[in-house]
Amino acid sequence: MKGLNGLILAALLMIGTSESRPPSGPPEKGTRMFISHYENVLGTSLELKILATTQKDASTAESAALNEIARLGKILSGYDSSSEFRRWLSTSDQPVKVSPELFEVLHLFDQWRIRSDGALDASAEVITKVWKQAAVRQQIPGQEQLTAAVAEVRQSHWKLDSVTRTATHLGQAPLMLNSFAKSYIIKHATDVAMAAAGVHAVVMNIGGDLMVAGDWKETVQISDPKADAENDAPIDRLLIRDKAVATSGNYRRGELIGGHWYSHIVDPRTGIPADAVISATVVAPSATDAGALATAFNVLSPAESIRLAAGMPGVDYLIITRTGEKYSSPGWHALQTAPANRENSKDLIATGRTNGPTPVEGLKYDDFEVMMNLEINLQEGFAKRPYVAVWVENEDHAAVRTIAIWHERDRYLPELKSWYLKYRGLYNTDKSALSSVSSATRSPGKYTLKWDGKDDQGNMVKPGTYTIKIEVSREHGTYQLMRQVLAWNGTPQHFDIPGNIEISHVSLDYRKKTVGN
Repeated sequence: MKGLNGLILAALLMIGTSESRPPSGPPEKGTRMFISHYENVLGTSLELKILATTQKDASTAESAALNEIARLGKILSGYDSSSEFRRWLSTSDQPVKVSPELFEVLHLFDQWRIRSDGALDASAEVITKVWKQAAVRQQIPGQEQLTAAVAEVRQSHWKLDSVTRTATHLGQAPLMLNSFAKSYIIKHATDVAMAAAGVHAVVMNIGGDLMVAGDWKETVQISDPKADAENDAPIDRLLIRDKAVATSGNYRRGELIGGHWYSHIVDPRTGIPADAVISATVVAPSATDAGALATAFNVLSPAESIRLAAGMPGVDYLIITRTGEKYSSPGWHALQTAPANRENSKDLIATGRTNGPTPVEGLKYDDFEVMMNLEINLQEGFAKRPYVAVWVENEDHAAVRTIAIWHERDRYLPELKSWYLKYRGLYNTDKSALSSVSSATRSPGKYTLKWDGKDDQGNMVKPGTYTIKIEVSREHGTYQLMRQVLAWNGTPQHFDIPGNIEISHVSLDYRKKTVGN
């Protein structure tokens, strides 16, 4: 049993997924994969993996990457009033000499506006604001208002002069460089990290868009847009080397008006939120192309998307519609990893997904689950995510199931002392086995987890009393332990756990499983 649990815990790898598989082949001899997690980076979360010779080399590359992200954010951000982009927006009808980066991104938007037949447009913010105001009023915008917004979008918003590298701001329409600016920053920050001495590979994932560079193959799991927890099984799994992956979808951000969900992705040509496609994942040699296409594919019809991608060598995609149809490129299958062996798989054991129900005497309430919403308190600037363990114990205080274990360096793992006390003899991890997750961008610090009522061996638990424990520790910093007792008895229950210095709030819902789980 101890050996089996060792396999189980080696597979409990990271937030955002419930399955993982080691990348192809071991790292180069004499190198290690160093991993860091940050919150509040470009309005979301950052996972940075650096394959380097020493910790010092990795730290140097990490600092360089963070500095580059901060530098480009100060140029391109539409939310920072002091950014170069925002300062340029305050000008009107006069040529302004801008940085090479801002000029390049504005030029790329000009290209993509034409290439996507208007599906990508920095002035789509005009329409986004209309729908945000509608959400406040809880009233759908009228056709006259939408028509006026679309007319404003269709105007020219800037004029570029490549000889003088100046940009002239035209009009007063609100603008945002959201469609692919994040991917642009990921590419530049990855290049900076790769240039550091002793670095062999970099995997940079900011809010579900990522770049894999160097001598490394990364397993990338594609989030299921219909899943309601980040540790649900992915919809697909790819093996990526020297390419970018971007996913865009309507399942994490949007507006709720009159009980109906409206996507944050709007069609600049009609003024209507895009809803026919719920997720689009694009793999491309260029990070900017991947980010732009992933957004555009949510607006365009699948047929239009297929035609657009056909003219771009090296681009592969998976498009999922609201009705469940899937469209993939001819090369998508070649990127997929081999399916897990259902007879002997660490992934399946860890997630409790077996070939069928496990016969357990006295089994009841196997159609129930526990949903957990957990929010980490954000610190100013780029802040390291604390170590977190979430697990379940039974009435005898014996460990039942580890739901999530988030950490970086193994030597600090004992600081999660309560979890470590239960699992220290069983835990065995290899950082090279960690996979990445591509998904629609979520807000920083907010995580949703699920316990499906199974133990670490994949067996359904028996009715009884169980304790959910959430332990949080920061390297040489604060320590918090939160507990909630619940009865696994088929009666729905809701719990709100008071926050602390690290966790602002936790809510638990013991409920019937949702359709599809």
